[in-house]
Amino acid sequence: MQRWWFLEENGEAKESPLPSSSPSKQQDPTEKKPKQPKPAGDRRHTFRVLVTYDLLKDETVAISGSCESLGNWDPQQCVQLHRENDGDNNIWCLASELPRDVSIKYRYLICSIDPSSENVHVRRFETHIVPRQVPVCLDDEDAVSKQSPQQQKIDTLGDIDGNIKLDKGWLTSETIFQFKFFDNPFLLKDRVKNRLLYVKITTMNLRLNAESQNLSSLMEESLSNDTRENGIESSTAYSFIEVASLHNPNSTYEQQSQFGCPYYKDDFLFFNVTVAEPENVAYLVDLYTYSSRSKENEPPYHLGYHYILPNFLKKSEGLLELPVTCASKHRPLGMMRIEYLKVTPLLPTRCTLERSYIRYWNKRWTGLDVGHRGSGTSFKASDGNVIRENTIASLKKAVAHGADMVEFDVQLSKDLVPVIYHDFDIYVSLKRKTTLETNDMLELPMRELTLEQLRTLKVYHVVEGRTREARFFDDDLEEHQPFPQLAEALNQIDPHCGFNIEVKWSQKLKDGRMESELTFDSNLYVDCILRVVLEHAADRRIVFSCFDADICTMLRLKQNLYPVMFLTLGVTSRYPSYHDPRCNSIETAVRNACATELLGIVAHTEDLLRDQTQVNLATEKGLIIFCWGDDNNCKDTIKHLKSLGIHAIIYDKMDIYSDKAVKESVFLVGARESQAALLQQIDIENRYEQTNQHEFMNDKQTLHGMEDVAMPAGSSALSTTPSI
Repeated sequence: MQRWWFLEENGEAKESPLPSSSPSKQQDPTEKKPKQPKPAGDRRHTFRVLVTYDLLKDETVAISGSCESLGNWDPQQCVQLHRENDGDNNIWCLASELPRDVSIKYRYLICSIDPSSENVHVRRFETHIVPRQVPVCLDDEDAVSKQSPQQQKIDTLGDIDGNIKLDKGWLTSETIFQFKFFDNPFLLKDRVKNRLLYVKITTMNLRLNAESQNLSSLMEESLSNDTRENGIESSTAYSFIEVASLHNPNSTYEQQSQFGCPYYKDDFLFFNVTVAEPENVAYLVDLYTYSSRSKENEPPYHLGYHYILPNFLKKSEGLLELPVTCASKHRPLGMMRIEYLKVTPLLPTRCTLERSYIRYWNKRWTGLDVGHRGSGTSFKASDGNVIRENTIASLKKAVAHGADMVEFDVQLSKDLVPVIYHDFDIYVSLKRKTTLETNDMLELPMRELTLEQLRTLKVYHVVEGRTREARFFDDDLEEHQPFPQLAEALNQIDPHCGFNIEVKWSQKLKDGRMESELTFDSNLYVDCILRVVLEHAADRRIVFSCFDADICTMLRLKQNLYPVMFLTLGVTSRYPSYHDPRCNSIETAVRNACATELLGIVAHTEDLLRDQTQVNLATEKGLIIFCWGDDNNCKDTIKHLKSLGIHAIIYDKMDIYSDKAVKESVFLVGARESQAALLQQIDIENRYEQTNQHEFMNDKQTLHGMEDVAMPAGSSALSTTPSI
């Protein structure tokens, strides 16, 4: 096993293999599972934790760990704690039976229980690389177990020795809807169009039973109570609503206030709504504003509203253009535009609470060399001394020349197989021959061909197709063929080389055009890629990235093992801007990454060189920053970027531009150091054991000698109890 994966920032090696990803062992969390009986252990331990966070309605504190009584890291089998002293303080506790002869690792989490299915939803959980631990029971631990609660150790939720890590959870069975307000989405009548609007979203339970009213009367009742602090309990659904604004420099998700969150001009306001039964939930969008004659401390008045019904939200993403109804006269007041994203859980779930690397980056990992598409872009080079990009051969060449990581693009074939390829379109030859003629070529979206067709047809890159000039004649070399499967790369490339997997997804440009017309459902698309990675990645260091902020959100919320980075275009004249403004500047990208709790951003070097202080925008927020772009293909630029503290530089031709004296990945060096440290520790433990055994034997021989001298004639040694 490669122990570099488990290095804590202090460099200590931790032996802890990844959990099995065998589909046969996975269970669907949407199925109600009975709690397993907690076996009686041979020691009793009381867990006590101080909770300094404000818990929301339906949230509670729980624990999960490495034994049956703590659920064996399964979030559905975690054990709830309870407040001490009948809830009079913020200390939560649990008395549990633990095995005596092994150390027990554990983590705390904040979770909620779906009242209809009893499924556990992980709201936040501790993500320290080394979890908490109850050591092996010693002889004097019986005394410890008899201590009063006030005498026993108190943990602090999220804090281990001053290292605070309490991160957002991942989806187990719930669904998240993200409602996005940007590009000045309100078009209202003249009398109110220039006022500052406050937006509030409330979930409404559509599950009607014998005691409830009809749908229309339920909604009327909700309108009559819209100014209450928490709405009406009878009609609101089990849900959590958080809101973030990129207008706020410290962009984080927060609870919405009684009258909602203000939308400023050119702001990006987005709500995350977590629900358990999306088919039974409607969303009331309320708009508030202040009257021009309002007095100090006077609340805003209810301006307008609209309902979003669940049948509006069947797709994974979409645009809603909705009328705004006047709250007082119930007449049309204008229109509002809302873009939404639906994120569903990856099923069957493959993630546990045992470990997470979603925001882990070792401090020693800085200035890493990342091979762009393996050994570099092959259709821009003019010297001809290149290997076809995004192939197994290209990836292996980068590794051979010391790449710490390799970056490559992943898309789906028509039959939903993740393959490595950059462009959305390809050219297919209608005739198999070496000379290309105009009538022999057909341009097709790559997604329209199955894996078998991509492998068997004569396929050309778009540059070859448009110039009618073939660049490569390597049909007989298997590792040089385009469209390798993602699984093949995970299985065949040196496991010490990290992967930066860029998920290709077509986006809408600022002028309204699409980069490519995609027909895949985005949840299905991301799920197919994640399943392959979770099944084949083993101990490899992996970072996901994407230019699409919504895909980054999905990658972050569907799993809890691998970190995600937001690829940014930045301010540039080389590429057209995107419709989604989060990608178009480093500042907004940093705020989005902070709100979404991503590992960091991948910035465009052109933008960084224009204003180098932008590096600090990311690092001061604790984010990791990579960089990409043609400017990186220069030794002096690479050296300069490393001096700025960039964590990784993505560039072509590792064999030419890398200045490494020893052509090895930093992770291979770490693995070797980890193995040496582990062997040294084993040697120390063996010597200690041998020394103790030797001393024990000497003491025993000395004792027998003393017995022989002191024993009276005719007495039995068996009847004598020595006093030591």
